[in-house]
Amino acid sequence: MMPPRDRSLSMWAEACEMLDRAERLHRRFFRPVTDVGQPVWEAPVDVYETERDYMLVVALPGASPESVEVVIERRVVTVVGERRLPASAARAAIHRLEIPHGRFERRLELPAVPLELGRRDLADGCLVLTFKKLR
Repeated sequence: MMPPRDRSLSMWAEACEMLDRAERLHRRFFRPVTDVGQPVWEAPVDVYETERDYMLVVALPGASPESVEVVIERRVVTVVGERRLPASAARAAIHRLEIPHGRFERRLELPAVPLELGRRDLADGCLVLTFKKLR
């Protein structure tokens, strides 16, 4: 049997490992990439499928609806735009900058079934694209 002190150390080590994993995921999904010599970041995406719909949820924290463009060509959805720093940040000393800003682009291949874009909503920092299954 492990003494109580050892158990608390084990729990602490486990918590630290979980934080490390979260940090690695954050760096992986909000990583800057280069596209045609221009730095961009890729937004993380959740994909859901129901009996009738196929939904993409793209995390775009702080992006305005006017800055987001959705292009659909041959089963590939491309979401592009730009997230600008708040105007008040121009005069501020930045101590930490974790939320990506600048140009973003994300491409996703749709499944090989007939789909039609039904809804497009940008709310709560996420773009939700709902495709209706046509069969």
